[in-house]
Amino acid sequence: MPKFVFAYHGGKMPETPEEGAKVMKAWADWLTGMGSAVVDGGNPVGPSQTISATGVAPNGGANPLSGYSLVTAASIDKAVAMAKGCPILEAGGSVEVAEAMEM
Repeated sequence: MPKFVFAYHGGKMPETPEEGAKVMKAWADWLTGMGSAVVDGGNPVGPSQTISATGVAPNGGANPLSGYSLVTAASIDKAVAMAKGCPILEAGGSVEVAEAMEM
């Protein structure tokens, strides 16, 4: 079964401990709801730098990564359908879905 990377961009940090608990529950419920399709629930990521032939861009470049997950799905359309339930969307972020190609 193909694997897909969910690359999270943007979103906002919870402002209170109560909001943080609510957000963490939403993520746990979403990941649990996908069952065995979740290969790696992933993590948020820290500050990044983008390296190109012309140099290094601090702050992650134009669309910095804020986290990732790895899932299995029968097709990219199925993976996109799964990503549409991601809690980051409620926080103003987005999910980029890409197939992890077997080499």
